[in-house]
Amino acid sequence: MLATATFADVKDDVQTTIASQLDAFSQDDFARAFEYASPSIRRMFRNSDNFGMMVQRGYPMVWRPARLRFLEFENDKRGPYQLVEITDNNGRVHTLRYGMIETPAGWRIRGVQVLPGTAFSS
Repeated sequence: MLATATFADVKDDVQTTIASQLDAFSQDDFARAFEYASPSIRRMFRNSDNFGMMVQRGYPMVWRPARLRFLEFENDKRGPYQLVEITDNNGRVHTLRYGMIETPAGWRIRGVQVLPGTAFSS
């Protein structure tokens, strides 16, 4: 993290990055969503179409969330991460852990993990 950035500033920037990517997914704007992925994720998927297909198939709750709520924001040895509660269109609640990395272009998502045992009907 930048030495001059406060914890609150970083948290706000990280949440803005995640919300912006989710907004792009909601509009099927995979090119814009791909911009919020870390360089390593971008290399792995090579283009926004591959990335969009992976999200649609593997993370449908991210592609089309009904509701989202930001939970804890923390740091670990790999950097900051944000827990996000997403309710899908079937009413199931999922908790996702967004790992973040700072790049010259700003905060980028380096990985998303669906935490086990968090999907249930409400």
